Amino acid sequence: MNRTDLASTIAQKTGVSVKDANAVIGGLNDVILEAVGRGDKIQLPGLLTIEVVDRAARTGRNPQTGEEIQIAATKAAKVTAGSKLKAAAKG
Repeated sequence: MNRTDLASTIAQKTGVSVKDANAVIGGLNDVILEAVGRGDKIQLPGLLTIEVVDRAARTGRNPQTGEEIQIAATKAAKVTAGSKLKAAAKG
C-alpha cells in the first residue's frame, strides 16, 4: 500500500476527504521526523514504537578484501512492532 492508497482508505473509513487524509498523513510524517530528530520516543500502543538508539563503535570487515575497518559510533531509529501489528502479520 502506497501513500495514495493509504490516504484513500483512511478517507473511506473516516468520512473525510482524500485531501484531508493526505494532509494528516503529511502532518504525521513531519511530527515523527521532528520527534525522532530531538531523540524523543514515539509510542502508538499495540501498533509500533519508534525510538532513537545509540550504536557503539565497532570493528567490521570489508567484504571484498577482508580488511578490518573501524565503524564509528552513531545514532539510529529503532522501530518495534506492537502486539496488534504482530497479530495482524500472523493472519
